[in-house]
Amino acid sequence: MAVSKTKNRLVEVARQLFAKMGVENTTMNDIALASKKGRRTLYTYFKSKDEIYLAVVESELEILSDVMKRVANKEISPDQKILEMIYTRLDAVKEVVYRNGTLRANFFRDIWRVEKVRKRFDAKEILLLKNVLKEGVAKGVFKIGDPDMTAELLHYCLKGIEVPYIRGQLGSHLDNESRKEYVANIVFGALHRTII
Repeated sequence: MAVSKTKNRLVEVARQLFAKMGVENTTMNDIALASKKGRRTLYTYFKSKDEIYLAVVESELEILSDVMKRVANKEISPDQKILEMIYTRLDAVKEVVYRNGTLRANFFRDIWRVEKVRKRFDAKEILLLKNVLKEGVAKGVFKIGDPDMTAELLHYCLKGIEVPYIRGQLGSHLDNESRKEYVANIVFGALHRTII
């Protein structure tokens, strides 16, 4: 098995064990046994459980980043693209949290462990948002004075609503279509007015 395949296998097995048993209850030996690799092989790639945990988080964030890139590259209008990016991101985060069982929302909010990995993801996401906003300004779809700052604000708003969205608390009194319409009205209202 190639180096990257072995490492990817170890990361996936660790992700499954962390999801099932929790990070604290999973040992390096558990990961080695479940992956059918020896402890020596595991320690060749990862020095500690924290290191493999970060690799799991990075892997999940890379999947999320790829999903966002696909939306940003679609041949649709910038306003449709921004909305689809918002919904796609929230749904993808929700899926990651559900797929990872006991990690729940802490998977993305465990700041002291994942700060460096999360910062790289944040930078990629902000860049994608900036590019779509600048495209919208160039096409006359959006009237915003500072697409860079608008992208950062949008990104941090999305981060702030992750947990309530995952828990179903965001707009819980609305049906799915009404919730989407509400979000669209807020986003489009802000992006279609001249913002300095």
